[in-house]
Amino acid sequence: MADVLSQSQIDALLKSMQSSEPEPESKTETKVVEHKQEPEKTKYSRYDFYSPRKFTKEKMKILSSVFENYARIITSQVNGIFRVMTDITVLEVQERRYYEYVNAFHENDCMTLIDATVPEKGKNNVPLMMFITPGLVITLINHMLGGGDEVVKVDSDYRYSDVEVALYRRVVEYFTAALKDGFSNYINIEFQVQRIEENPSMVQELGLDETVAIIHLNVDVAGLAVEKVRICMPGTLLEFIFHMIDSRKHIARGFAYEDNREIILDNIRHTQLPVTGQLGTVELDLSDIYHLKVGDVIDLNKPRNSSVKLFVGRQPWFTGQMGVYKKNMAIRIEERTYEVEDGQEAGEEEGTFEPAYAPEAE
Repeated sequence: MADVLSQSQIDALLKSMQSSEPEPESKTETKVVEHKQEPEKTKYSRYDFYSPRKFTKEKMKILSSVFENYARIITSQVNGIFRVMTDITVLEVQERRYYEYVNAFHENDCMTLIDATVPEKGKNNVPLMMFITPGLVITLINHMLGGGDEVVKVDSDYRYSDVEVALYRRVVEYFTAALKDGFSNYINIEFQVQRIEENPSMVQELGLDETVAIIHLNVDVAGLAVEKVRICMPGTLLEFIFHMIDSRKHIARGFAYEDNREIILDNIRHTQLPVTGQLGTVELDLSDIYHLKVGDVIDLNKPRNSSVKLFVGRQPWFTGQMGVYKKNMAIRIEERTYEVEDGQEAGEEEGTFEPAYAPEAE
């Protein structure tokens, strides 16, 4: 018959079980479980059917290409002008709603409104927005005023002084001017700072549900700090830009000139070309030319009644006779001049094609 444990033995057994460590076998089993890798699950982005996308992937790729070019340009400009080492890259380009851009601002942030103008079409009514984190702005201002090479770190809710707001505009103007070069591969568009808004939530140019493209630029400042530049391009501005790009693509492919043959010929007919009458050519030494004076006679080695060449541009087209028409010197065209394969006029000697010191015929 099994032994019966006393109460003290039962308490001692329970106490040892609570304080004892797991056995080695259980550790091994735990390690085996930890090293098992679960198959990676495919991640899908949610699509909001209440707010469908307005721009295709091809359009967003064009926008990404534009701002990658812009990031390279502004990196070299910031490094050269402000003498600070930065590395600006495109973090993401996404189509979003305007409220997602505005809700990311703090109370003391400054947002820059920038007008976009296409020379052929005029200014777009809705400006684009740009935000630069205060840490990057204060660092660039510090270098602008001759400060040291240190990187200034400030809080995200930093409030600019009046002097810093004026200098902030100077910094933003450099970032704005580079936008033209970023778009130069696709469209000629100019950007100009409209104003600096110190309360972004009060901007009423766009509705909160308007479709926009938000571009996030990552700015690595001397490897010590990471700042951000956020650009918001309204959907109406993007539609205008993409329409201009598409129309220029059609022109490049020749679609714009279909069935315009008569228009092109009319433009060619009204092209003005110089018509020159060449009496003859002669070679003189430089010393003879130096001593020429009014009243001197130059022998052209041609009979007085010989034919005169007519040049259209720099090519001989006709021959004719000198005469007078309504009290003005004139040339009467007699025949068309034809050229042979070697580039010389039929029946003429070499060296008689270039018009030199010849009067123009009417």
